[in-house]
Amino acid sequence: MSARAAIVEARGLAKVYPMPAGPVEALREVSLTVEPGDYVAISGPSGCGKSTLLHLLGCVDTPTSGSLLFEGRPVLALREEERSRIRLRRIGFVFQRFYLLPMLTAWENVELVQSEAGLPAAERRARTRELLTYVGLADRAGHRPSQLSGGEMQRVAIARALANRPGLVLADEPTGELDEETGEQIADLFDRVNADGTALVVVTHNLALAGRARRRLAMRSGRLAEPAAVAAT
Repeated sequence: MSARAAIVEARGLAKVYPMPAGPVEALREVSLTVEPGDYVAISGPSGCGKSTLLHLLGCVDTPTSGSLLFEGRPVLALREEERSRIRLRRIGFVFQRFYLLPMLTAWENVELVQSEAGLPAAERRARTRELLTYVGLADRAGHRPSQLSGGEMQRVAIARALANRPGLVLADEPTGELDEETGEQIADLFDRVNADGTALVVVTHNLALAGRARRRLAMRSGRLAEPAAVAAT
């Protein structure tokens, strides 16, 4: 693999879900390339296919047709355990509802994914300490999600997404459950993550967050448009 290979190259992706009333086309001939260090925001109405696209880019789901390369590797030709390894080691995920494990502390939520990747204990401790400091939560490391604010939980989720040093972070409505001020703080953190070299693809209804990206795309009825036909912020 070339050192300059794109992180993701999607060509003609389509996703069709069979339904009792007839097939539903969630994605229609979507093509997208994400380069190392890229920052892409995808906006569009609910139900237009944004989350479906993220699931395909994240190797969580497979397309009905089309091709997908991840760091030069043809994803559809890989065994499930290889796709799982990509998801664990090369992709970080950030969600609207955080999905932190409620019985674990902030520290344990961040450390767990490193343990699953087989990192040694000393390396896990150092990385977890580094990341919680990075997101400004070193003093909240021992708190469980129920003891954290929404913004703090999202910062823990971002630290978790970065734990295994992924080349790509995929974020699905990361400010959707946050107030405007807290959303701005998360947007600032994404700016910093991207400036430090991690590629980001963010699905969002938040036009202020989308305006931070280097590329803005619009999705309508399962199709992706570039440049984005969205209102200026």
